[in-house]
Amino acid sequence: MDVPDNLLCLFTAELEETDDSYIIEVPAREVAKGQLQPNQTYRAAVVQTASPKPEAQTQNEDQLDSTAKHSEDHSQNHDQTNREPPVEKGEQRTVDIESLGDQGDGITRVERGYVVIVPDTEPNERVRIEITDVSKNVGFAEVIERKDYYE
Repeated sequence: MDVPDNLLCLFTAELEETDDSYIIEVPAREVAKGQLQPNQTYRAAVVQTASPKPEAQTQNEDQLDSTAKHSEDHSQNHDQTNREPPVEKGEQRTVDIESLGDQGDGITRVERGYVVIVPDTEPNERVRIEITDVSKNVGFAEVIERKDYYE
């Protein structure tokens, strides 16, 4: 699955039925982080949950397939030459875990909305990670230190 460079947020949501339509609620944290603005129009892609595959890394990639994605439609302004992942294998950084994927692994985003999957973490946890694997669409990391949120 290709994840666009102009991805603004990534989260899992349930489709809720109302009288004559259906709603996907955007978590307030997405607006609080400044990625999204109220009363603006965004493009949303809804991706069906894929069945788990036997290899652990493939299962982590499936988490992406089961996540609702919202991205602002400004691709005409986006620099198409900047397609390399914004992380490298072996790189360390401190991140905040934003949500959990279907397999229970933590999900965080870095530059350009690039998704990094971090096993054994919880939402709102701040951790120092080391990138262990990088693909065009998603990175994987392991926790090397758990941080106090206010550090």
